[in-house]
Amino acid sequence: MSLNPTFVPKDTIEFPDRPLPLDSKFYIQRLPCENLGYAEIQKSGSLLRLKAPRKMGKSSFIIRLLNYAESLGYQTVSIDFLQADSAIFENSNKFLKWLCINIARQLKIEPLLNNYWDDDIGSKVSSTVYLESHIFPKLNSSIVLAFNELNRIFEYQNISQDFLPLIRFWYEQGRQTQLWQKVHFILVQSTEVYVSLNIHQSPFNIGLAIELPVFTLEQVKDLAQRYQLNLTDNHIKKLSNLVGGHPYLVHLALYHLSYDLINIDDLLNTSPTLTGIYREHLQSLSLSLQQKPELAIAMKRVATATESIQIEPLIAYQLYSLGLVNLQGNYCLCSCELYRLYFQWQLLNKNQENANKLRKLQQENKFLKALVYVDPLTEIANRRQFDHCIDIEWKRMMREIAPLSLILCDIDYFKIYNDTYGHQMGDECLKKVAQSIRNVVQRPGDLVARYGGEEFVIILPRTDATGALYIAEAVRENLKTLALPFDTEQLPNRPAPIVTISIGVASTIPGVDTNDIGSLFLAADEALYESKRNGRDQVQLSSFLQFRY
Repeated sequence: MSLNPTFVPKDTIEFPDRPLPLDSKFYIQRLPCENLGYAEIQKSGSLLRLKAPRKMGKSSFIIRLLNYAESLGYQTVSIDFLQADSAIFENSNKFLKWLCINIARQLKIEPLLNNYWDDDIGSKVSSTVYLESHIFPKLNSSIVLAFNELNRIFEYQNISQDFLPLIRFWYEQGRQTQLWQKVHFILVQSTEVYVSLNIHQSPFNIGLAIELPVFTLEQVKDLAQRYQLNLTDNHIKKLSNLVGGHPYLVHLALYHLSYDLINIDDLLNTSPTLTGIYREHLQSLSLSLQQKPELAIAMKRVATATESIQIEPLIAYQLYSLGLVNLQGNYCLCSCELYRLYFQWQLLNKNQENANKLRKLQQENKFLKALVYVDPLTEIANRRQFDHCIDIEWKRMMREIAPLSLILCDIDYFKIYNDTYGHQMGDECLKKVAQSIRNVVQRPGDLVARYGGEEFVIILPRTDATGALYIAEAVRENLKTLALPFDTEQLPNRPAPIVTISIGVASTIPGVDTNDIGSLFLAADEALYESKRNGRDQVQLSSFLQFRY
């Protein structure tokens, strides 16, 4: 790579929001990766896999690969799956017909698809026959099939399970037939593969894999000179460290500097903020994370960590595909200082927002206490307060992406207790059970309420299933410690003649695992029923809502 700058008039500098054309003076070669790609194209029946996060320059490189192939006398076809309507992905038959027609039209060959398509033999065989019998015989040279944004296929399992193995089959045909030896494949993707395929069917463990690297310090310096910028070595180093050598982010900074839209010091200082030149890019990334709460939680962990950390591989790969992290074995860290500072600031801002919401919630709770939302018999919260608080906590945990647990308690055989000791003693029993539960559940944000009759309910915000089970067992044991007498001939086989309680537990992250309060309550109620069915005086966790940290 030459570091001799090629100067261009400033009025010809385009905003860096699209692939760089072949004659662009701002294209930086990344060797030896690109030379490996050019060499692979020359081999018969080759397959080149190009993978990198978004805006890393894949499309600009593909333009040059296809141009090089054409210089070798090859014919080229470029299929971008982002151009396909959603309806195309309804089924494999429709998708493969769309693909074949696009290949024919780019090669200026009349499609005549109906002459070769046979639904009885299936779309995969039909598409193969179509290429072998209609397309390839009309070519007088090798052909390059470039599939760009292949990651869109990953979103449609009904398509990916057929099409991805088909690519491998076509490639392997090049080892057997001369016809397919003239076919070269380029697969371009922005994300990791989340599709479960047999190792012998996947096209992602064959051919040559190229992953485009970020710009080196010397390449950033070279590009700055091409933009006719006289930056100091210190400023070049700071800019490169800020954006981690990310090609798009480097181009964007140099574009603004070349037009004197901002000076270098202000650019460096304001970049991680909502007034900096990267605000739209950062907001776009933030929106992508908001759509997948598990990614947002993981990114907060990465941004606030002082060193690389280990997170769940699938989540790590998704963050990598967004360009937010670098992977080092089983560990990941922020890919650049820009992302680390921005998401740290977001987290601090969110914490302040949460603090304000908490203060508002405390004021609401104080107002609720001023109203008579207390069960007059047991002097704990009543059903009305429970309904109000569970709605508040559900929405709050949804905003915080935090767990919410619900515990339902039912005094065992309470009707028999009332029949044995009378309703006055029954009321005393209810008071003592309520106080016993309240003595265990003491966090300010938790709520113990009488749900009705001999049923009690506990709301535990920010508590997963493990924590809720611990509280439930403590409630059950605390009541047994009181040893409230319950001696009756109607229940002869109990371990001890005392009052006991059956408990059901359910936990979820609102909006992530469960979309409505009713599902959480139903899960706890079914767990309570299971506790009674299995002999009572025990705790059961919901069998279908078992969220744990």
